[in-house]
Order: sequence, then structure tokens, then C-alpha cells
Amino acid sequence: MNFRHLARLWLALTIAFAAAAHAQTASPVMPAQLPAEVSAALARAKLPIEAVTVLVTDADGRTPPRLSHRAQVPVNPASVMKLVTTYAALDQLGPAFSWQTPVYIDGPVQNGTLNGNLYIRGQGDPKLVVERVWLLLRRVQGLGIRSIAGDIVLDRSAFDVPEQDPGAFDGEPLRPYNASPDALLLNYKSVVMTFVPDRNANVAQVQYEPPLAGVQMPATVPLTLEACGDWRGALRADFADPSRIRFLGGYPATCGERVWPVAYVEPRSYATRAVEGMWRDLGGALRGVVREGPVPAGLKPAFEVGSPLLGEVIRDINKYSNNVMAQQLFLTLSLQARGRGTLENSRDVIRQWWSERFGAADMPVMDNGSGLSRSERISAQGLARLLLAAWASPVMPELMSSLPITGVDGTMRRSRAKSIGAAHLKTGTLRDSSGVAGYVHAASGRRYVVVMIANHPNAPAVRPAIDALVDWVARDQP
Repeated sequence: MNFRHLARLWLALTIAFAAAAHAQTASPVMPAQLPAEVSAALARAKLPIEAVTVLVTDADGRTPPRLSHRAQVPVNPASVMKLVTTYAALDQLGPAFSWQTPVYIDGPVQNGTLNGNLYIRGQGDPKLVVERVWLLLRRVQGLGIRSIAGDIVLDRSAFDVPEQDPGAFDGEPLRPYNASPDALLLNYKSVVMTFVPDRNANVAQVQYEPPLAGVQMPATVPLTLEACGDWRGALRADFADPSRIRFLGGYPATCGERVWPVAYVEPRSYATRAVEGMWRDLGGALRGVVREGPVPAGLKPAFEVGSPLLGEVIRDINKYSNNVMAQQLFLTLSLQARGRGTLENSRDVIRQWWSERFGAADMPVMDNGSGLSRSERISAQGLARLLLAAWASPVMPELMSSLPITGVDGTMRRSRAKSIGAAHLKTGTLRDSSGVAGYVHAASGRRYVVVMIANHPNAPAVRPAIDALVDWVARDQP
């Protein structure tokens, strides 16, 4: 039996032991058994105890949980669900996995001109941001191509996902976190605007990344003497016209330099506009158009552009709760397993993976894998089983390092827990769901798995109770 088989056997035994320990706590803990400071914080938040699920257990999985309340009840975990997606990806793809974006040419290059088409085939790279698209196009120029006689063709066929209304979830279509997944996801389908005051000219210079072909973008906006409060509102920006960005107001000079990322109003045309805009910005000429289409069968890549490794990508997903990156990863699971990324195929891949690792119990209900969903469900016990398995797995360091640290970084940077730096916790927040799940290092030297999620109209007010729970766990003495 080789080392890999031994490791999997040991992990399976660990999970089985942990499941047996959890089975001893099938009955819910009464409210009085919650720590007093946690109960008090819930009362101040006007959150009934029935709206909260809690589980605290030793990370070694060998003892019954210290605390368990409604741990078997499936709840909406919000972005905490990203733990399932990222750990499943680490386990199935490995931390060194990377996305490759192949580039093809179908004609000869003569005197700096490609006499044919240039093809870019998306394979789900979640971090194909402006800098990396720029490097890709520079690689094209490195082939001796300065002018393209044909078209630039973008192949987005690796993912089969329905068109989405970016404002359907919460009425915020211009927020980059509402961007929909795409096999060729460029810069999260967003424009990043940087405002730099020039007092001598009495204007703010406006820089745009990336430049979008066919879109008028004003280079300046008037300065105002207003206080730097709602500076975005003061600009009175109008993004409704896909061919034009307008500012009907002014920019407060007291704000200094500010950055504003905005999702492009017409996401379907974003990639074609961005590629053409960046190609021309680099001095490239194009006689044809940028359009969508498949790569011809049998055509071999001229080169491929690789993404950062998965172990690095999940840091962005979990530290900053990046929804579209999580959805890209979720779809990549079925793209790698079945040759095409679809939501239903990825749900099936997760179900099969969960059954193999944990059995049928505590099976999560997946939607898009990011937690930006009203239908996703998982129990605190299910999350704890996953975290126990991750703690005992070879990819523990990668998952652990991707989680926000209390009071230090990511979505936990502003945590008011007194135990700064003692916990690595994935957060999740929707209007009626809020919680955390992860690991807490206690004063005793022991590591605990901690899950706390509230589902209630007052759910966002649960944060002080979460801080109190983290501090209570961290105080555990030898």
C-alpha cells in the first residue's frame, strides 16, 4: 500500500471517528448551555436562540463537541459555503492546479501582420485581470504580430451557464460582486476608475482600466469644495448607456485620490470591448472585429497563459469572499471532471465527492458554490465534519491560510474579538443570514473547529455574539 493510500485510509478513519463523536450530541443543547456572554449578545441583537446554530469541537475529532446547539439543522450559510467549494477543489484538483488560457492563430505572420484570425479560448480562469490580459496581448505581439487582418475571436464555450440579470439578487447590478461566471472572465467584467485631483486645473483626472472599445469615457470631472462624504453620490454618475460613461456632478477636492470599481452595464459585450480596447491601447491594429466563436477543430495553441496556482486563488476567494471567483471555481470542478462546466454538473460533482468522503449524512444543498444564494443549505455539523477532515488532510495549510484572521485581514479585519490573530474564520453575510466557520487557537494550545450561523431578519447583528464565542473558545485553559 503506497503513501497516498495510507493517507486516505487514515483520513477516512479520522472522519469516521469524528462522525461518531458528533453522533453523541444528536439532541440540541438548551439555551442555558450557551456561554453567558454569547447569550447576552444574542439578546442585545434581538436574535432568538432558535435562529442560531452553533458547534464547537476539538479539531482532533476525538472528543464530543464542547458546545452544540441546533447543529444538525440545515441553514443558509451565505458565503461560509465557499468552504465547501474551496476544500472540494483543493481535494480534487490539488493546490498546484492552474487554469490555462490557450491562444491560437490560423494564418501566417508576414511583415508584422497576421493574415488570419487570433483566437483566445477561455477555460474558466478566475483571475484573468487587466494586468494578465495585458501580458497575454504582449505575448501575441511577441509572435511578431502588430496587425491582425482577420478577427479576434473569443471562445467562451467551456462553461454553459444561463444569462443572468446582475441586479436580480439584490438590486445592485453595478456591484462587481454580482458579476456572473464566464469561461472567459476578464477583470470581473468591471471598470476600475481612479480619480486624481488636479487643483491647478480645478479638475480631477479620471483613469479607466481597462479601456473599452466604443465607450466614451470622460478624462476629467470638475472639482468641488464639498466635504469628502458621499463622493460617489456627488459625482452623479450615469452608467445606463453602454456606449458612454457620464458624470453630471463633481468630485470633492478634499477626497484626494480614490478608486471606484463598477460592473459594466452590458456584461455580455464586456470581453469584446475590453480585448479590442486593450489591443489598440498597446498599439495593435485590427482590420476585422472582436467577436465570439469557437476555435476551429484541430488548431493547436501558439501559446498558453497560466493562472496563479489554486492555493493562491482560494486566498482571494476566502479572505475577501469573492463571489464570482468562487463560482468560476465551482464550474471548473465539472469542467475538469466532465469536459464542460455547468451548474448542475458541478452540483453533482460535489454530491459525489461528499458521498465518497463523508457518506450521505449532512449533504450540502449547492446552488452556485459561492453562497450568493437563497437556496444553498448546510448544517453546522456538516461544516464541522468538513473542517475536521480538512484539518487532517494534506491540504490543511492551503485551506487554513486562505481564511481571514480575526482582527488582522480580509473580512475579519474589523472584528472586535479580543483574541486578535487567534482565529481563522470564513465569514458569510446576506440580509437574513450571517455567520462564521473555521478554526480557533485556544490558550490551552488546542485548536477548535467553530461554527456559528444565524438565519433571521436581524442576522447581521449577530457579529458581537460571534466575537464573544470566539473569545470564549480562545480562553480555553490547559
